[in-house]
Amino acid sequence: MSVIGETSAALPIAWDRLGDGEPLLLLHGLGGERHVWEPVLAPLAAHRTLIVPDLPGFGASPALPGHTPPTPAALAAAIAGLLDALGLDAPDVAGNSLGGWVALELALAGRARSVTALCPAGFWSRPLGPRRDGARRFARAVRPLLPLLTRVGPLRRAALAGTVARPQQVPARAAARLIGSYAAAPGFLAADAAMRAGRFARIADVTVPVTLAWGERDRLVRPPRELPLGVVSVLLPGCGHLPMWDDPALVTQVVLRGAAQAA
Repeated sequence: MSVIGETSAALPIAWDRLGDGEPLLLLHGLGGERHVWEPVLAPLAAHRTLIVPDLPGFGASPALPGHTPPTPAALAAAIAGLLDALGLDAPDVAGNSLGGWVALELALAGRARSVTALCPAGFWSRPLGPRRDGARRFARAVRPLLPLLTRVGPLRRAALAGTVARPQQVPARAAARLIGSYAAAPGFLAADAAMRAGRFARIADVTVPVTLAWGERDRLVRPPRELPLGVVSVLLPGCGHLPMWDDPALVTQVVLRGAAQAA
C-alpha cells in the first residue's frame, strides 16, 4: 500500500506500508528511493510490518522546507515526524548508505529500538571533499534512453558496476529505475554536500543494539578500524554498496537478526 503521510512539520513524506508484525523502518541511501529495497520487501514483510519512505528530496518526497541543510540529523528529524504521524515511538530501523547514517541519528534521538546499517555512510576518518559529479551528469544526459540502454546486458553491468557487485542479477526495468532515481533526485546535491561535510562520530553514544554490515566488494565505503564494544560488525561476502540486490537472502537474514537483538 502506497501512502502519503503528513509529518508533524507538515512535510509530506511518500511511504509504503506492507507486511505484518512488529514495525521495521527501511531507509534508502543517497540518490535512491524507497524502491531500492525491492528485492527484500517480500521476505521481510513475511515477518514484519514494513514502513518504507522516500527521504526528503528523493523519490516522491519534497526537499526539506526553506533553507534547512539536509544533514543526516535533519533528515532523521523529518522521518521522526513521519513516525509521530504513524503513532510509532521507536521502531526497529534498517538503512543503507546515507540511510544507515540517518538510522543512527534516529537512535541518538531515541527514535529507534535497534539499528541495522548496511554499508553506512559517515564512518570515514575525516570529512570528505566535494564530489566529482561526472557520473551523475552522464546519468542525467542519458535518462530518456535508460529503458532502452538497460536492456543491453554489458551497458547495464557497466552502469551499475560502481554500486552493485552482481549487476547481472538486476533486471533491466529495475536498473533503469535505480539509475533514473540517482539522476533525477532534486535533493541529491544538497544532501551529498551535507553528508560529505561531516562524519558520524557518536557511535559510542548509541545505546540501542547496532549491527553494521559491510559489502565485501563495496567501492564507496569501508569499515572503520575501531568500533565500540557491543556494536556488531559483519561482512557481506560478494556484495557491493547495494547489497539487497547482490544477495537478498543474506540481507534479509542480517536485517531480521539485527532487529531481533532488541528483543
